[in-house]
Formats: sequence, structure tokens, C-alpha cells
Amino acid sequence: MPDPGNDNLLSGFTAALPYTRDAAASAPQAAGVHVVLDGEVVIYVGYTRNLRSRLRQHLIGNRESSVLHEQVGQELDKLGLVATSADVADWLGRCEVRWRTDDNPEATKHALVLALQPRFNRQVPKQP
Repeated sequence: MPDPGNDNLLSGFTAALPYTRDAAASAPQAAGVHVVLDGEVVIYVGYTRNLRSRLRQHLIGNRESSVLHEQVGQELDKLGLVATSADVADWLGRCEVRWRTDDNPEATKHALVLALQPRFNRQVPKQP
């Protein structure tokens, strides 16, 4: 069940878009934070110095270049075969993505991961 507090946490983020190459191409080449949603549930939070490049990397990269790609691939591997990059991109294409530019994206990501505890973030920071 989605947390109604997510709306406040994600204020300032773009509207949700299907996570496709077109969505990645429309992101700015600027520092920021991005979230991936499965339905209304945030499943991943990331930060970067270049949103467009990073969103594209999650989709068409490989397991060594993207934590999200690796985590989704491992999840799909549990279904039997080793998931390909195309399998990961297809799965992510059924999700949505949102982003916002940010002067301190690392701190914003940290706060969001603490609050949301997304399933595909490897390490959830400890509360201070």
C-alpha cells in the first residue's frame, strides 16, 4: 500500500513517466535525484551529476555500471535464467521514473532512502 507521505517527500519532482529511453532522453543533463516507482511504491532512489546519462545507464547499461540494473537483474534471475540487459530494460519499462535537479543530491538521496527504504537500494543508511 502506498504511503500518503510520499507525496510530500517527492514534492519538487517531475510527474511520473513510464521509464523508457524517451523519458531518460527528456531528463536534464544536470545533477539531481531520481526515483523509480512500481505502481505508487518507490523501489529505488539514486543521485547523479547527470540525470539524463544515469537514467539511460540504468536502462541500457549492465550489471557493473548500475546498481539498479544489478538489483533488478538478480531479482529476475530468481525466475530461472540469467536475465539479459534487454530483460532488465523491459522490466524497468513497466515502472515509472521521477526526478528533480538538486544542488546537494547525495544528501537528498540519503534522506529519501532513510524515509522510504526502497527495496532495490543496497544499503539503507542508519538513522542519526
